[in-house]
Amino acid sequence: QVQLVESGGGLVQAGGSLRLSCTASGRTFNSYGMGWFRQAPGKEHEFVAAITWSGDSSYYADSVKGRFTISRDNAKTTVYLQMNSLKPEDTAVYYCAADTFRPYGEVVGKDLGEYDYWGQGTQVLVSS
Repeated sequence: QVQLVESGGGLVQAGGSLRLSCTASGRTFNSYGMGWFRQAPGKEHEFVAAITWSGDSSYYADSVKGRFTISRDNAKTTVYLQMNSLKPEDTAVYYCAADTFRPYGEVVGKDLGEYDYWGQGTQVLVSS
């Protein structure tokens, strides 16, 4: 079992920055990949970013590439999403997710079905 708790969401003006955190407990954190997804009102969940268990590799949606950075601190069992140059279209509930299907995997997925544990979400609202 893995429990995930996100924090760091809030209201920010366009062009601003936020850093989301997701702290995990339960299964050994440094054995599985982590991802961030988001869901805007009336839309499907969308992949944002993912990182392997070691932090050596990361992946981004085209819509956030160059603006968002995913990182992890295995000692703190926490994954971060640094979001810069925020746009109104980044407004969504952001979820972190854990992929424990593939421990010590060299890749990490971009699809919802590749993750088996989810946090409760944190709201990000970007005003224009």
